[in-house]
Amino acid sequence: MKSNLIWNAPNHSLPNFLFATGIENSSPLITDENGKLLRVDEMEKTGHDKRWREDFLKVKEMGLQFLRYGPAYYKTHLGPGRYDWSFADETLHELRKMNITPIADLCHFGIPGWLGNFQNPEWPRFFSEYADAFSKRFPWIQIYTPINEIFIAAQFSAKLGHWNEQLKSDYAFVTALKNLSRANLLAQDSILKNNSKALFIQSESTEYFHPGRPEALPQANFLNELRFVSLDLNYGHDVLSCTYEYLLDNGMTRTEYHWLLDNGARMKERCVMGNDYYQSNEHLVAVDGKLSPSGEIFGYYVITKQYYDRYHLSVMHTETNLLDDPEHAAQWLWKEWANVLRLKQDGVPIIGFTWYSLLDQVDWDTVLRQNNGRVNRLGLFDLDRNIRPVGKAYKKLIQQWKDVLATDNFSLLETSLQAKNPPAPIDDLKPHSI
Repeated sequence: MKSNLIWNAPNHSLPNFLFATGIENSSPLITDENGKLLRVDEMEKTGHDKRWREDFLKVKEMGLQFLRYGPAYYKTHLGPGRYDWSFADETLHELRKMNITPIADLCHFGIPGWLGNFQNPEWPRFFSEYADAFSKRFPWIQIYTPINEIFIAAQFSAKLGHWNEQLKSDYAFVTALKNLSRANLLAQDSILKNNSKALFIQSESTEYFHPGRPEALPQANFLNELRFVSLDLNYGHDVLSCTYEYLLDNGMTRTEYHWLLDNGARMKERCVMGNDYYQSNEHLVAVDGKLSPSGEIFGYYVITKQYYDRYHLSVMHTETNLLDDPEHAAQWLWKEWANVLRLKQDGVPIIGFTWYSLLDQVDWDTVLRQNNGRVNRLGLFDLDRNIRPVGKAYKKLIQQWKDVLATDNFSLLETSLQAKNPPAPIDDLKPHSI
């Protein structure tokens, strides 16, 4: 008999596998050609802010029950204790009426202007207040990604200089990383205080660094440890000494490190590890340390298995697509799906798959650094809301496999949640409190 452990809405039974898509809600700040800060709002660029009813019907057309989705954070959190819930109220309640389950995406690469950027040490506290207010207003939502791709958000904002603070230093990267991780853990704590059955699918980029020559091995080895750091801090996994020295050399204190580890370990039992994989996730390391794209070498199976062996959590494939190559996108879909099936057959508890996103996106060919208005053909539907070949292929895949996967003897989601009490509140942790 299926449990209603994470569902409040009627007519929902607990599935054994989550087929999903997402609607991109990135909103970082960039500098335009005139040197002025410009907000990049993907919901506006794709027209979703106006056509959301039509887009939700496309989700239903695909036969999907799950949608990675959230309102634009910068438009919703207007100041301390001040919120504009108008868009969230309309859209999220429509999803509930349609029996589409949101995986609530609260912070996707950008924060409100009044909070500055990820260097702000006060931001985690305010984000926790936002998560508290959100989870009280929408108590029926039970699956969350509080902060999307923490590693990438910190790297692109503070190490590569693309977005937000647009800094290029290890110190700025570590500062962003610790603030993002602290915000994520505080948000999880706030949500669990309001909803003890909440589940967190922490979507993170799965990376690998290949040495181009023997002389590049030391740097590649270091980067292959550093790629885990955001999940290490959020899952309470003690890092190697080389990573620990790097963090301390660049501004993280022992107290901050142990606070993150202690609280990450407490929250881990409520988490599913979300793995995002694209062709751009593997890199070639040159002798001088410079990186270049290597393309797919190991692929999703090998790299996800490395992450699973480190954390031993249930897994969900939370993002993939093929950028600007609609002719071969369906082939990529089936390749990723084959990797997911093989992982499942080899004993990795993988609970879901996502093609990201529902719609074509805009300006991701420059990772949102330039405001060119260039449409990236990677969605299940184009921006005229016409289904792409990969959309037809995904719809067929879901129809073919949903009942096959549903014949499992138990639900991995049920196993993840069954008989687990929420962790102790963060305030109860005394030894390394900040």
